[in-house]
Amino acid sequence: MSIDLDGRAVLVTGGTKGLGRGLTDAFRAAGARVLVCARNAPATAVDGVEFVAADLRDAEQAAGVVDAAVERFGRLDVVVNNAGGSPEAEAATVSTRFVEKIVALNLLAPFYVAQRANAVMQGQDDGGLIVNIGSLSGHRASPGTAAYGAAKAGLANLTRSLAMEWAPKVRVNMVTVGYLETEDVEAHYGDAAGVAAVAGSVPMGRLVRPDDVAAACLFFASPAAAFVTGADLAVDGGGEPPAFLTARQG
Repeated sequence: MSIDLDGRAVLVTGGTKGLGRGLTDAFRAAGARVLVCARNAPATAVDGVEFVAADLRDAEQAAGVVDAAVERFGRLDVVVNNAGGSPEAEAATVSTRFVEKIVALNLLAPFYVAQRANAVMQGQDDGGLIVNIGSLSGHRASPGTAAYGAAKAGLANLTRSLAMEWAPKVRVNMVTVGYLETEDVEAHYGDAAGVAAVAGSVPMGRLVRPDDVAAACLFFASPAAAFVTGADLAVDGGGEPPAFLTARQG
């Protein structure tokens, strides 16, 4: 399906590297005007992409990013709440400050951005779309990243709640991402053998790529999804096999 977003205004949070960069490139290729934000500017500018530095955990800065997009583009059609993540930390010993920062980044920041975006989109004749990037960690136990998993579970619920509150002008959907392959994949899954082992556990036989996630986001932004809101689309290659299968085979 060819998706034409010519002239559409898109905001991608955390859009300078990894998955966010893949999303930015995909929306640009579809013809959209894109603004990205992160705490630090990218090492090299991306042609045709606007940038704003911001810490989205701060509500005023989050709102300011939305305002910057409207100022530069005159409107805002799509927001992709992609910024997030967490290093590993044991729940028994992790500091309260760490937990607060992880929850703020993965749950509060998307809320702050969405709230300001909704205020803009409700005033537009054709409304707008907000896509939250979720994680498998929000759908099952997340040992080692408990605060992150809890925040992503909250984001899934937030998506459904906002979809109900803000319809029909603003649609709110989620893409739940499985084991992701980016430039720093080995930092998450170990050496090449570890990466291969994780990929081998996925029913589709490989890790999720940024363009897989981008395709889901572009679908939500297309006319084909005009009646889709409150949805949670899993882009995980079939998910995780049940643990009992591994135990039985081992």
